[in-house]
Amino acid sequence: MSRNIALVLLAAGRASRFGGGKLAALLAGKPVIEHVAAATAALPLAQRILVAALDVPALPGFTRVALDPPQAPQSRSLALGLAAAPGADAVLIALADMPLVPATHFAAMLAAFDGDRLTSSCNGQPLPPALLGAQHFPALLALTGDRGAGALLRDAPALALTAEQALDIDTPEDLARAQALLPPPPALRAATSPEGGG
Repeated sequence: MSRNIALVLLAAGRASRFGGGKLAALLAGKPVIEHVAAATAALPLAQRILVAALDVPALPGFTRVALDPPQAPQSRSLALGLAAAPGADAVLIALADMPLVPATHFAAMLAAFDGDRLTSSCNGQPLPPALLGAQHFPALLALTGDRGAGALLRDAPALALTAEQALDIDTPEDLARAQALLPPPPALRAATSPEGGG
């Protein structure tokens, strides 16, 4: 199987329910968006593309594509991401506001991908991250409105995520839930550990 897979990280949502700026909000000591970047850092990907709103922090190693127009729906984000990946024979679609998807899940997806379609699922429902081969690019480009690739993935093979791993950050309450599920950053653990404890 070819390994010419492009990661398209979608980070262009309006974050209206969060009050704006959710991907820059700190989660376990680093911005929300950096968790997905870290989880995918070791993957053998040909390209890494970030489709981002203006207030989204930059990610080293990613080609940044601005959502144009700024209020365009998710289907436009997908189209821009695909356009920035010429020559890719598959695309890994991930959402920047799903910070708890583990690196092991991404690695398992690449290992299981047969070149056609592979999705994640939670409680039987398909959801990102997902992998689609180039034969599905025309269908992705034909999507309209605020629709992602879900319609193309309903009957695709799936790797399961737990409800905690599939948590997406839409509200400040979601961020607090994610924070409770992650260990604190090392500096904070050291500051709060009992003196002499080890």
